[in-house]
Amino acid sequence: MGAQKGKDLLLKADPDGIGTFSTLAGLRSRRISFNAETVDVTDSESAGRWRELLGGAGVQRASLSGSGIFKDAASDASLRRLFFEGRIASFQTVIPDFGTVTGPFQVTALEYGGEHNGEVSFEISLESAGALQFAAL
Repeated sequence: MGAQKGKDLLLKADPDGIGTFSTLAGLRSRRISFNAETVDVTDSESAGRWRELLGGAGVQRASLSGSGIFKDAASDASLRRLFFEGRIASFQTVIPDFGTVTGPFQVTALEYGGEHNGEVSFEISLESAGALQFAAL
C-alpha cells in the first residue's frame, strides 16, 4: 500500500443493527489494530531450546479507536447509548487500497475533553466482540 490520506481511513457504525453504516462524526484521527495471542508449546525436546508456537490456536482480536468532535447531537447520543448500555454493535473500518473490516464491537472507552477556548472533543475505543469479516477493495 502506498501513501494515503489519513482522512480516507474511515470508522463507521451501525448502532441500530439495520445494516446501514454511517461514518462516525468528526473523527480527526482513527486507528485499527489486529492482535493474536500465542500458544507456547515449547518443551524439553524443542530443537535448540527455541520456543515453539501452536499455529491457529490463539485468540484473535481487533481494536478500533478514534478521536475528534461530534458534528451533531445524534451521533453523540448514539455512541453514548452504546457505551452506557454495554451493547455490542456492528462497526466497519475502511482501509484505503486494502479493504473493509466489519463485525461486532463493544465501546470500551468514551472520553470527553476540551479547552476553555475550544470545542469539546471525544475519544472512543472499541474491542472486537466476535468474528470479523474482511473484504478486499
